Amino acid sequence: MDDARRVSAEFLGTLLLVFIGVGSAVAAREQGGVVVVALAFGFVMLALVYTIGPLSGSHVNPAVTLGVLLSRKISVLGAVRYWIAQLAGATVAGFLLFTLTRWGGVTDETKSLGSNGYGETINLGGTILLETVLTFLFVLVVLVVSSRTEHAAVAGLPIGLALAAAHLVGVALDGTSVNPARSLGPALFEGGNALQQLWVFITFPMLGGALAAAAASLILGTDRRRVTHPAD
Repeated sequence: MDDARRVSAEFLGTLLLVFIGVGSAVAAREQGGVVVVALAFGFVMLALVYTIGPLSGSHVNPAVTLGVLLSRKISVLGAVRYWIAQLAGATVAGFLLFTLTRWGGVTDETKSLGSNGYGETINLGGTILLETVLTFLFVLVVLVVSSRTEHAAVAGLPIGLALAAAHLVGVALDGTSVNPARSLGPALFEGGNALQQLWVFITFPMLGGALAAAAASLILGTDRRRVTHPAD
């Protein structure tokens, strides 16, 4: 029963993160600008840490789950369950955004359902570097902060700020992924270039998450505590 609740929390959390975060880009990318989008992602992440964090760890991101897996704080089976839930939640969110823009009268200010992409303001090599570094930063903050029990009461703040900072840098360049699920949901319904370029926004955020796990191990040393749920 606990496993089902954790997986359900990851499904719902990822759905809300993608719907609200990407939705802010779809509805207000031009009128609100980069800051509005970055704050939307940061605020919803902060809220999710406190809402579902005690239950599932509030990964809501396959790259975070990979970092937690490599840190040996979740089992392989638990990670697979989280990944399935995260991708499913993002897919539902993508469908809801598609519904809003196609039949809900919402004008898509991104012209691409908020999907990630490169070619106009950044090339493939730049995107690879950007996504690896930004995801590394975000996952590193998640792993280090969540491993220190003395920071538990304020953990949502640095995690939310780290995600917002990543978006402040990346939104105008490639839309900022740092989360393969976030990229998958909109791309499935946008199709075209978004779907063709999706592999970049899956591969390199996952690489950033793996590198963050190695760095977190060095930073934390032996002072690591099992604070995330095993979801076995």
